[in-house]
Amino acid sequence: MLRRVGLLLILLALSVPVAAQYWRGFTPPTVAYDGRFVLARLYYQNYIGWSYDWPFMEDNLTKILRAISTIPAHPQMSGGNIFRMDDPELMKFPVAYLSEPGYWYPTDAEARGLRRYLHQGGFLFIDDFHFPEEWAVFERAMHKVLPEGRIERLDQSHPIFHSFFDMKNLSLPYPGRLGQMGLMSEFYGIHEDGKLSRRLMVVISYNMDIGNYMEHSAQGFLPIDPTNEAFKFGVNFLIYGLTH
Repeated sequence: MLRRVGLLLILLALSVPVAAQYWRGFTPPTVAYDGRFVLARLYYQNYIGWSYDWPFMEDNLTKILRAISTIPAHPQMSGGNIFRMDDPELMKFPVAYLSEPGYWYPTDAEARGLRRYLHQGGFLFIDDFHFPEEWAVFERAMHKVLPEGRIERLDQSHPIFHSFFDMKNLSLPYPGRLGQMGLMSEFYGIHEDGKLSRRLMVVISYNMDIGNYMEHSAQGFLPIDPTNEAFKFGVNFLIYGLTH
């Protein structure tokens, strides 16, 4: 156990400087677009929460996708593909991930870029926040991106929860102590033109950190059953984004 913990600390020590360097303007190598699936992670300024769970989340999710589906996921998906929201290259990647939106204050250019991405068919998965104050920051940012957008709670009947795995229960405990205290997941969404019959452009994982479950799935720090459920949600979100 001590060896495993020591190895994890070394890996974390290696990953944090890379994230910090990007925050100061250093861009890690990206996986060149070649038609294979790569998850795009979105960068924002002034808080490093955009990088939380990177790159282990992407790496483990890639392994799952390649093992259970025929999606041509790039084997080096964890190697980069971090984009500013106004980067034209983002348009090549159909599914994007945003971490810690409770500290997200998009510039006008970033809001325009993400709005264009969503209106032209991009799909956004938002994750990892739970305080009411974080929700308030996220809501203001999201309405700057999509002034016409309506954030609505999703129930079990929504197609996104049945796009690959048939989810029987939407309640997932927040990883760690907060989940043990009873904090459970809630899922929200924004549909095209504000109509439930139209495409879901944004899925919001609130009171939840799916990325954290994925990040630590190889270390055994978190219980197996909710980790499996988190992967099911993640896979469903990607499948929905790719097929809509």
